Amino acid sequence: MVGESAADTTAREALLDRAMGPKRKKKSSEKLRRGRRPSEGLAFVARDASGVVVGTVRLWDVRLGEGGPAALLLGPLAVEPGLKSGGIGSALMPPLFKPGSTLMRHAIAEAARLGHGAILLVGDAPYYGRFGFSADRTGTLAMPGPYERHRLLALELKDGTLDGVKGTIKAAGRKIKGQAPGFVA
Repeated sequence: MVGESAADTTAREALLDRAMGPKRKKKSSEKLRRGRRPSEGLAFVARDASGVVVGTVRLWDVRLGEGGPAALLLGPLAVEPGLKSGGIGSALMPPLFKPGSTLMRHAIAEAARLGHGAILLVGDAPYYGRFGFSADRTGTLAMPGPYERHRLLALELKDGTLDGVKGTIKAAGRKIKGQAPGFVA
């Protein structure tokens, strides 16, 4: 697991297209990422033995409602389709479970190390639940656009970060300058 570099952009985008398909850019989560850079130090890739990008995960700065606390939005998390059972996706999070969780584990550990209070994502509870994510604290939050409420999940890294949060999740963080609309660095 290594930090993503500018040289990884083309390989990352091609991997995301293969893993998630052409509709990936129409998701509500994409509205929060559009025109923004990932949170500082929280964009990672996994490479195979020959150096080819086979996994990616990024975390993005968001605000939880109007004037709410800062948090992170995780995604997209993608692994080369032929390698999905190899544990790369999990590895982007902290070492909690199977080796296949490398990306997920690494991302969570780094977010905690950098002092972030919570991570949100839109995903499958059975997969992300093993990393501590649940919908238990997201019932008063909403995404900016269509989404399935039961798939809005959160992991609190600092106790109390999600206490009393409500409203629509808003984009925050570093903007991309000089890029065409819709470009995601």
